[in-house]
Amino acid sequence: MSNSSISTELLDRFAAIVGEKYALRSEADLAPHLIENRGLYHGSSPLLLRPGSVEEVSDIMRLATETGTAIVPQTGNTGLVGGQTPRQGKSDIILSLERMNRIRDVDPVANVLVADGGAILAEVQKAAEAHGRLFPLSLGAEGSCRIGGNLSTNAGGTAVLAYGNIRQLCLGLEVVLPTGEIWDGLRRLKKDNTGYDLRDLFIGAEGTLGIITGAVLKLFPQPLGHQVAFAGLNSVTDALALFNLASSLCGASLTGFELMPRFGVEITTRHIDGVRDPLETAYPWYVLIDISTSDSAETAERMMSGVLEQGFEAGLVLDAAIASSVAQQKALWHMRESMSDAQKPEGGSIKHDVSVPVSKIPHFMAEAEEAVMAAMPGARICAFGHMGDGNIHYNISQPLGADKDAFIARWHEMNHIVHELVLAHDGSISAEHGIGQLKRDELAAIRPAIEIELMRRIKRAFDPADIMNPGKVVSLDPLG
Repeated sequence: MSNSSISTELLDRFAAIVGEKYALRSEADLAPHLIENRGLYHGSSPLLLRPGSVEEVSDIMRLATETGTAIVPQTGNTGLVGGQTPRQGKSDIILSLERMNRIRDVDPVANVLVADGGAILAEVQKAAEAHGRLFPLSLGAEGSCRIGGNLSTNAGGTAVLAYGNIRQLCLGLEVVLPTGEIWDGLRRLKKDNTGYDLRDLFIGAEGTLGIITGAVLKLFPQPLGHQVAFAGLNSVTDALALFNLASSLCGASLTGFELMPRFGVEITTRHIDGVRDPLETAYPWYVLIDISTSDSAETAERMMSGVLEQGFEAGLVLDAAIASSVAQQKALWHMRESMSDAQKPEGGSIKHDVSVPVSKIPHFMAEAEEAVMAAMPGARICAFGHMGDGNIHYNISQPLGADKDAFIARWHEMNHIVHELVLAHDGSISAEHGIGQLKRDELAAIRPAIEIELMRRIKRAFDPADIMNPGKVVSLDPLG
């Protein structure tokens, strides 16, 4: 249905729930919320609501159920698969949680923090730090992404190796269902086997089953020792060998192991302010190693020295730089976290968020490069990511001098090439970004029919009217 099918009277009823001040209708106010970061999806909407309480969210969903109105939840609008973007040509109403951004409680004894779904990730980190604790989820978009969105996409980030995805960092949820009912599952228990784990249904569901309005998050003691190093290597095979060495020497203290190609370092130092190459000589590949220890700085220093010394002796490490200050540690991580943004000034970029078993990373990378270059000579591959958990952001920048629009038009073709190899290596086409609109049809094509049907059964059980972020993840409407 078109936007005109929602009457002004109905829009007024929705606006009355939050008050006109928090009901946005003008094109200028709506514009930033209708497009996602990569510009792949541009939706339409007659109204954006900014509720200030769980009760207002509940009232919105009750009215939506009563009137059959589609609702699209949106938090920081940093998603990369169009999951937070309203559909084009439809009358989806956007529900933004930006006003619901409180840190409700921090309990350093129990190591938990309770936050609104609209709380900004960086503010959650700061609140934990103020109580001498660590919330380890860390993303490049942490200054603007919000907890509800992180949970809805089961965000991973750079610390998955040691702490897991946000699914592993969440104890309980508060969720408003499509019917407007409120499920208060804000439990602070690490052990609770009382029936089905409803929490895990909503985490990673991308707002298709309900709206996450609150969460109980796990905290950890702040590490007393922290070391970060940047090392140059010859190959991905050597990076894997170094990772195995670091894992053996450091165990759970190895909190990050990031893989980066020379091209990624070149464009990041070229386009991102304040980033410089810490090594004097260029190498084909690099790794960023992060070690955190709970006892002392000396332990972290000893571990890092051991990894690099044995890496040099084994011929794996060709050169390395160890950060000598917190500022230098942040600078090294800034290089890694800015790598995706550094591709934008280089022209078009076709993205892949994939994972393969860690042991298969070298084989996948070699085969993918051969296949991509055969299909698109001159393409510049920027494959980087979390080597410790097998998550590679296999990004392809357009050939020099190529037409950007013509390059982007080959997005699905290049996706097919890369994803076929991912599946051949028993991997996943979505490691941490989700499915959204971008991969919905591909998901239906590659997963077993019974798996897709089970997802649809769950969707129908929670949202039989299909008003909760429709057209994302799985489709109940054959027309999308």
